[in-house]
Amino acid sequence: MTTSQQAIRIAVVGHTNAGKTSLLRTLTRRANFGEVSQRPGTTRHVESVDLEVNGQPAVRFFDTPGLEDAVALREHLAGLDPQATPPERIRLFLQGPEAHGVFEQEAKVLRTMLEIDAAFLVIDVREPVLPKFRDEIELLNSCARPVMPVLNFVRDAASREAAWRELLSAYGLHVQVSFDAAAPFVGAERELYNDLSTLLRDRRELLRNVVDALTGEAAERRRAACTRIAGLLIDGAALRRSMTAEEFADTTRRKAFVAALQKEVFDKAQRCTDDMLALYGFRQDDAGEAPLPLIEGRWALDFFSPEAMKEAGLRLGKGAVIGAAVGVVADLAVAGISLGTGAAVGGAIGGAVSQGWGPFGRKLANKLRNVHELTVEDGVLFALVAWQLKLARALERRGHAATGRIAAESSATQDAPTRATAAAVRAARPARSHPEWESTGVATRSFWRPAPQRDALAADIAHTMLNAFET
Repeated sequence: MTTSQQAIRIAVVGHTNAGKTSLLRTLTRRANFGEVSQRPGTTRHVESVDLEVNGQPAVRFFDTPGLEDAVALREHLAGLDPQATPPERIRLFLQGPEAHGVFEQEAKVLRTMLEIDAAFLVIDVREPVLPKFRDEIELLNSCARPVMPVLNFVRDAASREAAWRELLSAYGLHVQVSFDAAAPFVGAERELYNDLSTLLRDRRELLRNVVDALTGEAAERRRAACTRIAGLLIDGAALRRSMTAEEFADTTRRKAFVAALQKEVFDKAQRCTDDMLALYGFRQDDAGEAPLPLIEGRWALDFFSPEAMKEAGLRLGKGAVIGAAVGVVADLAVAGISLGTGAAVGGAIGGAVSQGWGPFGRKLANKLRNVHELTVEDGVLFALVAWQLKLARALERRGHAATGRIAAESSATQDAPTRATAAAVRAARPARSHPEWESTGVATRSFWRPAPQRDALAADIAHTMLNAFET
């Protein structure tokens, strides 16, 4: 294998607790790599992890321990052969007893530095620019390998980014990149590898392939996310449950029935959320030091709350209430559920004209059998889609080292990409004529086969929702 084909070896170095392991979790999308903790000196050994492109290692990262006593080590190196070059003095140190004693951690870092192509120097820019950091930079420069500073926590209010950039430039480290490991900037990953190619000119082609592959993977994740949300939307639109007029007239039984239907909708949303987390490389049961958000609590209420219904109705515009398409709306509307058969045959006929005689025939049969059909309001579907799109957008910007929860907004539809969301909900209306299109959950998925028409509709809706990511 030629040098141009071999994986690029990158050491991730820096002061203790600067965010080295966090950076690697995000770059490799492995939320369980290494150990992330607020305790200093968590990483005690050098660990490697590969970034693969087309099934082959393209970049091999080395997670190294934090530099703990660079000041004393610099003094020790100054006492070695004065005629030796800086790299030669590093090798002399590594052959001495101190490399296995008081400076054992630093020795692991420097030994790795001599064996790699380049290094990412991770810097917590919230830290004041102290003399010890200058010694760390000089130690790393002594290894004669390209070093690219990665400025972490630049969004923090305590950031000292300007001071750090000035110091790094003073030591010849002019190629610098801002990269928040917990919440990367959009395009930060691409910028990281593009800037690295200026230091590793002979590996530019491979790095360009890495950027292209990561861009393609991101686009595919986005398409897959929209397809999954489209499936949830169709499930919600196709969902239809029947109850007799006698059951419906019993207030207690009706409320229990509606509550059970609401839970079905929420369970579908939760399964979609779980799939989204997995799609973006997150798990709800990740390591204890980096818990992922459980999507629970108030969001269940938001999908069916009168506030969400009102807000969604305003955004969807006239004709938003599904009850108008299938009959009159009962007092269940405030719960996000519509009565599907209406109080008069005329109401059902009026709503069925645009949907064909198939749905009308079923509604008329139900009317004659004295059966009520309950469906989910457009407003609920709007809230479901808006929340899932917001989740996808948040996951795209979430580093795999993030430890905080995804913040819940005042409602599930607030700040949602309104136009694309409303268009998606409207596009899903044909599913209301096809209750057989509803997927019935994990337990029975193996017995359920999606119809080609459902797949085509899902593809169209997913394409519509892709526009939401451009806003």
